[in-house]
Parts: sequence; C-alpha cells; structure tokens
Amino acid sequence: MDGKISNLQQVASLRRYTLTEGKERGLDVLDCDNGKLRFLLNASKACDIMQLYHKGQNVSFLSKNAFTARETDFLTRFEGGMLYTCGLDSVGGREGFPLHGSLHNIPAQIVTARCDEDGILVETVIRDCALFGKNLVLKRKVFSAIGSDSVTVEDTLCNEGFQAQDYCLLYHINVGYPLLDDGAKVVVNAQNTDSRTAWAEQNKATMYEMSDCIVGQEETCYYLDLPDGKAALVNEKLGKAFCVEYSKKTLPHFLEWKSMASSDYALGLEPATTRLDEQFAYQKIGAGEKIAFQICLQVKELEK
Repeated sequence: MDGKISNLQQVASLRRYTLTEGKERGLDVLDCDNGKLRFLLNASKACDIMQLYHKGQNVSFLSKNAFTARETDFLTRFEGGMLYTCGLDSVGGREGFPLHGSLHNIPAQIVTARCDEDGILVETVIRDCALFGKNLVLKRKVFSAIGSDSVTVEDTLCNEGFQAQDYCLLYHINVGYPLLDDGAKVVVNAQNTDSRTAWAEQNKATMYEMSDCIVGQEETCYYLDLPDGKAALVNEKLGKAFCVEYSKKTLPHFLEWKSMASSDYALGLEPATTRLDEQFAYQKIGAGEKIAFQICLQVKELEK
C-alpha cells in the first residue's frame, strides 16, 4: 500500500457471513474479492466455490436449485456452482452411494481466512471419517493474489487412519452464461477422446462447440486425455477465456460435461482420478500417506 490507499478493503476484501433467507438459510460464506476476481466460498459445503465473477461479470453456472442448506436428493439440491468437489466415497452414479459422493456436504473447519497485501488465503480442514472405519482428512488451501485473474485450490488428502483406504475425486468445475454462450469453444490438446454414451458419440463432431440453448436437449459427456493438464472455454464475442489447469499426475482423467438444455445451460470441465460408470475405479491411499491435488481457475481477456 502507498499513500493513495489507507485501507486495503478499498481494493480487496474477505468478509464472512451467514445467509438468512429461504433454502440458503444457515450457509456460512467467505466472500473474497481481490479487486479483479470475486469468489464465494461455501464453508458449509467443503469450502467449495459457490460463484466466480471476473470484473463483476458472472463466470459460473448456478442451477435453478440455487444454494441450499437442506440435505435432499442430488437432482433437487445440486447447485452447480463454480466448483463442486465430488468424492471421496464415489463419483458419478453408483448403487449404494449418493450421486457424486458425500464430500461436498461435509462442512469445512476454517483454519485461516485472511486478506492482506500478499493476497487472499483461506485454509480449511474437511474430515471424512467413521467409527470403526476410515479417517480421511482433506486439507484445502485457496489462494488468489491481489489484482490477479486466477484462483488456486490446493488439496492435500491425508489418511490419518492405520489402514489403507479407497478414495476417488472429481472436481466438477461448472461454467455458465454469459461466458458460456452460442459460439464459444472448448480448446484443448487432447490425445484421445471417448464418448460416455451413445448419444454423446452421435454428437461427437460438435463436442467442443457451444450452441444456443435448446429445449429438452440431452446432456453429453466425454473423456479427454489431456497430457498438459489444461483446458479452456474461449468466448471471442465476450473477449474472454476461462482456463483450467490441474495436477495431471494425481488427476489423470478429465471429463467434459456439456448441457445445452434450456434452463440447464452449463459446461463442466472436470479433472478426476477415475472415469465413471463401468469404468469407475478407486485409488488407494496408504496409512499415514498424503497425496496432493491442485487446480487453477483463470479468466483471461483475449487480445484484440
């Protein structure tokens, strides 16, 4: 800071509050604004990113469900949000497990929440454990430098038990209008692509192209092999690109979820430890072992 600014909140801030209305009642929020990016963290839901704004303009997808503190079934509760972390017990739909797992619904313990000249830093602990069972701890660090165009999520999964445990993770990153719009394109360096369903295979030729919204349009999903661990949605009309970079070593799989349906208009860019359905497979974490994961979300303005 110099003599032009006597209070950092003039250019950046971190505020904590509890929502009080309707289905949102009781959710604890960390509202982070670095001067260029504003992102809302949901402490009641694994410290996932509720929404992301770039220079005041929305980037994330928010479903018609909006945010809810209630524990209802997935389809009536899924908010989308900028980041919805799936796992550690399951991802996708599997018999005997909640859709996309239970991690997102575990409240986070806030260890650090500060905004200073070094940037915005939030550190949390999310414990997934059971009597006579697992003792997994996800230590989450969210950081964004003042005035930067990116936010980084670093997760360290720790097995504090005395036996090896199965785990899985999928980072459900969701983009919505206006960055997602007719004419926008997914840009990746894919070595290989596979369709999740027969319908997706029929539409594979346009898997990277975003259309206008279509009433009743069925979703499509694709598996992408991205050796560089990078993906982007580019919107030339808006003059912006949303970029995802992730730790390819610990997140070897990547999914593109595309929904062009009216009122469910969304794009998911999803690093993961596994594929879905019959290709689902757990990873193992040994007793006392720690495994690190990282994603970086960035909004770039295109050169004119």
